[in-house]
Amino acid sequence: MFGGIAVESWKETYVNRTKKSRELFDSASRVLPGGVSYAIRDLTPYPFYVDHASGSRLYDIDGNVYTDYWVGHGALILGHTPKRVVDAVKNQMEQGTHFGYSHPLEVKLAELVVELMPSAEMVRFTNSGTEANMYATRLARAYTGRMKIAKFEGGWHGGYDVLHKAVHAPFMAPESAGLDPKALEDTLVLPFNDLDAAEKIAKSSDLAAIILEPVLGAGGIITPEPGFLEGLREICDGNETLLIFDEVITGFRLALGGAQELFGVTPDITVLGKILGGGFPIGGLCGRSDIFEHIDQRKYPDSAARSFQGGTFVGNPMSMVAGIETLNELKEGNVYGHVNRLGEKIRAGLGDIFERSDVDATITGVGSVFAIHFQKEKPRNAWDIAKNNVKLANALHMCMLSKNIAYVSPSLPHMFLSSAHIDKDIEEFLAAVEDFARAVRP
Repeated sequence: MFGGIAVESWKETYVNRTKKSRELFDSASRVLPGGVSYAIRDLTPYPFYVDHASGSRLYDIDGNVYTDYWVGHGALILGHTPKRVVDAVKNQMEQGTHFGYSHPLEVKLAELVVELMPSAEMVRFTNSGTEANMYATRLARAYTGRMKIAKFEGGWHGGYDVLHKAVHAPFMAPESAGLDPKALEDTLVLPFNDLDAAEKIAKSSDLAAIILEPVLGAGGIITPEPGFLEGLREICDGNETLLIFDEVITGFRLALGGAQELFGVTPDITVLGKILGGGFPIGGLCGRSDIFEHIDQRKYPDSAARSFQGGTFVGNPMSMVAGIETLNELKEGNVYGHVNRLGEKIRAGLGDIFERSDVDATITGVGSVFAIHFQKEKPRNAWDIAKNNVKLANALHMCMLSKNIAYVSPSLPHMFLSSAHIDKDIEEFLAAVEDFARAVRP
């Protein structure tokens, strides 16, 4: 059945009901490179175009309704257009969308971050996770006086040249045209879940920092093995190297205090984004006061001695108020139990389906995030991800689209849940996967 027949049938279903999206994609391709604003949104055979969204649902321009398991790249833990956030943003719009001056909301959100994030003593905001990673690594260099940064294979830290390295196997090829090789010379690469390799490089390379996603995100939702994060903390302490957690995905998703709370390991600097902005553009970095004082223009008036951080829209009131309302909603304690239970349910259900179907697949994830890997063994690092059967992964995506289930990672299915998802959504997702597994079983 998997000799193309099932996939063509799913594709035909999708094409027949997305004619307006096809027409719009043709127009988009004349004005947007590749027809999209971000390459990962280029779905096969073409993307559907969203008209509006609410809760766990997307409504496209053809009138189709999808259950969304991408939820704004994982940023919308409360689902689309949560009333509390929307009402606050509407009110703020009448007060001003952008001031260009200091205002109380930036202080209020920073105080919330300090309250909730174990590593946070001081905070600075940015407009994206990429910016936050850029400023975090610069700050680490300013503080330590060292230049080398170590990152992990499969780790995604945005488009900043210094960190845009070793994201996809085989990890030695350039990740983008136009990268300056000189910018990458001081970026060293480590295998995830390998403490011996980390210790060896830390002892021999005079590192300013080791940066990692405590749970690999686009690298396949790979969780740290017991002792791995603790071991990195010890290695950094023993070599006067800073430990940076990129919690753009895991921050406020796995727990109020992010992965560092869940796993009990506190970094020196934390990079934030996504959920922090409550659906609006944002990034942030937080950490120890003695490190962050190196951004302080009053303490270091000489720009050569200070680590610069800033930008026109940083701390803008729209992102601040959306973030405040989102974090306050999370503080009330009704979200994590719900989304984590659904995460456990969907991971267990998927494992059962593939075990019964004889399709080689394994499930990774934690809390409200999960990934499907079409291979026999559960991956422990990004090299293992390269073993996945991409043909099956893409077929699953086409199947799910035909059944009105959406996510934006066809070749490596990884997804997010929100508080707007309910048990019925999970059951429909599992039923769709069951149909897929029957269609492609050996």
